Amino acid sequence: METETSHADASVGAPARRRALVRRPALNLAEGQLTHIERSPIDLALAVEQWRGYLAALADEGWDTIEVEPALHLPDSVFIEDAVILFGNLAVVASPGAPSRRGETVAAETAVRALGLPVHRLELPGTLDGGDVLKVGRTVYVGRSLRTNDAGIAQLREILAPAGYTVLAVPVTKVLHLKTAVTALPDGTVIGYPPLVDDPSVFPSFLPVPEPEGTAVVVLDDHTVLMSSAAPRSAQLFAAHGYRVVTVDISEFEKLEGCVTCLSVRVR
Repeated sequence: METETSHADASVGAPARRRALVRRPALNLAEGQLTHIERSPIDLALAVEQWRGYLAALADEGWDTIEVEPALHLPDSVFIEDAVILFGNLAVVASPGAPSRRGETVAAETAVRALGLPVHRLELPGTLDGGDVLKVGRTVYVGRSLRTNDAGIAQLREILAPAGYTVLAVPVTKVLHLKTAVTALPDGTVIGYPPLVDDPSVFPSFLPVPEPEGTAVVVLDDHTVLMSSAAPRSAQLFAAHGYRVVTVDISEFEKLEGCVTCLSVRVR
């Protein structure tokens, strides 16, 4: 099935629209889980404003956003990336490592089923957060972290093997999730802030960035990335490599170990 074009865009001659799942911040966002940084005050009103700015940036770049049913009392639910992972038109519902987050997957699964996508579920005792999954072509790097265990990785490997993906487990001990430490540019180059990366040598092509907030990019197209405005030197680095860079302020989410990838799941 075609996952890039919504029903409304299916008429002859209509441009394909790209879609991204998002989820409104919870009322108790400030109670979100923390593992590697100290807790600091969260301004909920500012967080909602920043979330809307993130959606606006996606819309400006040609992405339609689909809002997953809010979970206003699940503090980490805005980080929709952790609840469901998409591999082309295949959806994998996560098995969150933190018990407080396991309720987040119900509405995420409903949303991907509403898109008509085939769905697989990861099951306990296997745990796996979507933030630990980095796709680079047909290679899927999965962080073995506090949230993702070997059983979860094994289940994902079994699900993806028939689709031609290779799943590689990598160590994650310095940050919450693999994608807190590394993501990838459109050409497949993995980017990361060296003090946060356990072993850069596992990636065939690795580009160090000068700021911790510069580790995360959302690939919007082959020439454009979305990233945090808190990493201007990293933005300059990506621009020097030929990319157009769109920046957004997500400071309230960064206080909760979040990044730009956490706030959406792209349907491609």
